[in-house]
Amino acid sequence: MHELSIASSLIDALLDIAKKQSSNKVVEVQLKVGKLKMLSLDQLRFSYEILSKGTVLEGSRMKIEETPGLTRCPNCNHTQEFQASDQSYHFAIPKMNCPKCQTPLVLEGGDECLITKVRLVVPSKPLRASSG
Repeated sequence: MHELSIASSLIDALLDIAKKQSSNKVVEVQLKVGKLKMLSLDQLRFSYEILSKGTVLEGSRMKIEETPGLTRCPNCNHTQEFQASDQSYHFAIPKMNCPKCQTPLVLEGGDECLITKVRLVVPSKPLRASSG
């Protein structure tokens, strides 16, 4: 279950962000997760919920945008969504050729796991009275 280790890394990164911003509460976390990352989004949410207990992340909402796998031809720039008839790509992405010019395709997306937005509460600083 690599969702637990991914969630642990996310927690570490988010706690670091909260600390740098002097935040005492994270409200929402937005992620972009590629389908080729092969994560169970339910297990990722569950792991996040468990690991965030007792931290400034506890109770925060996690929103996940799942992105498709994309390929591009470096020769003719043809792009297409990665389609596989089975789950064998979980172990290795197969070599694929462009349907237009037969050049090997390169992977351009779908394997990411990124924090795209964090909403947090930052204590306000008291205003100083100006002397004048």
